[in-house]
Formats: sequence, C-alpha cells, structure tokens
Amino acid sequence: MRLCQKFLPQTAYKLDHDSRIKMYFEDGVAFAQNALENTYDLILVDSTDPIGPGEGLFSTAFYQNCARILTDDGILINQHESPYYKSDAYEMRRAHHKLKKTFPITKVYQFHLPTYPSGHWLFGFASKKFDPIKDLKAESWEKLGLYTKYYNTNLHKGAFMLPTYVKEGLENA
Repeated sequence: MRLCQKFLPQTAYKLDHDSRIKMYFEDGVAFAQNALENTYDLILVDSTDPIGPGEGLFSTAFYQNCARILTDDGILINQHESPYYKSDAYEMRRAHHKLKKTFPITKVYQFHLPTYPSGHWLFGFASKKFDPIKDLKAESWEKLGLYTKYYNTNLHKGAFMLPTYVKEGLENA
C-alpha cells in the first residue's frame, strides 16, 4: 500500500485524503477475531493463496468473523483463485462453500488479469443484504457522470456471468 502511495499517487490519492478510509497493516485473522461487531461496511481481502501463511484468511472462522464485524449493509470481497488449474479450482470451490455457509448472499465474479496464472481470476462477493446484480442501481451510477477507464455498469453485470465450467464447479461447492 505504501509503495502504491509513493509510486502511483493518482491511484492512491484517496487513501490519505478521505477520512472514511482507515488502513490496518496487521494479521487479518486476528484483526477480524478482535474487531467490534457491526463495525465495517466493506471488507476487501486481497490475500495470498489459501495454502501456507494465508490459509487462515480462507477459513470458516475467518468468514464468520467477517460476517460478525460487517454491518447489516456490509459487503465482503475476497479472492477466489483461478478456475483454470485443477488445484486452484479446488481452492475456489472450498472458499465458495465456506462463504455460502456463512452469508445469505454469495456470488462469484471474474476478472482477467494477465499477470496472474491463467489470466482468469475469480473473486467472491458476500453480503447479508445486497445482491450485486439485483441491487445494482445502474441509473444512479450513470447519473454521477464519473468517467472510469475500466468500470462501467455493463461490465459490472458481465463480470458475474461466468463460463459454464466455472458455474458447474461452483455448484458442487
């Protein structure tokens, strides 16, 4: 994060200029376990792989703690690995299964990132209240008149439209 602030200031500008943003650099599992209930609106888990040091960030206990510390309107986003390689697809199913046991609303969306293995990467969306497609307020977003180089509301909807082999793999989760 600090390197992003130093070398990509146009991307990281809000990190220092928006009082709503608070960054913590510590053990995520311990943080979620010790945080107060109903405190956070958004939790972004940009973790390492689910094997080794990052394994706790893919555990049922961690997801339960995230659910506990999220507000009723809160959203959890986590990385779900790649569906392309067998071992990654296995971890994708495990992560999704645990989220489904913990949150009433869970979805998976895709992102194409050429620097990641296979270039096809998945992320989990979990919420107590919001469905990322049904609750999308595309007209409200578009009325803001914000220009973004990547995001648009059609891409938002399309990201949740998964290839058949991914949908089939998640159905077994």
